[in-house]
Amino acid sequence: VAARRSDRLLGLAWMPAPPARVGLLLPGTRSVHTFGMRFALDLLWLDAAGRIARIDRAVVRRRVLGCREAAGVVEAAAGSAGALRAGDRLIEHRH
Repeated sequence: VAARRSDRLLGLAWMPAPPARVGLLLPGTRSVHTFGMRFALDLLWLDAAGRIARIDRAVVRRRVLGCREAAGVVEAAAGSAGALRAGDRLIEHRH
């Protein structure tokens, strides 16, 4: 979880690819960039309830993407989203 603003700004940029199905949660984020990425990303945009609002698969370097409905996003190496689809619950919403 990238809780600090500086961690959210950097995300996974400049890092070697993480293992498949491992990602970084960026809470409170509605847009991301892929500048400085060494690998393509799957972006899982989450709504306030922790459900997947949208998935952008295999996003390449030097892109800026956003999702108005998002309350956060998970960055993961391309292919990590697997069979996940919009509407699936990715994280448990806690009050």
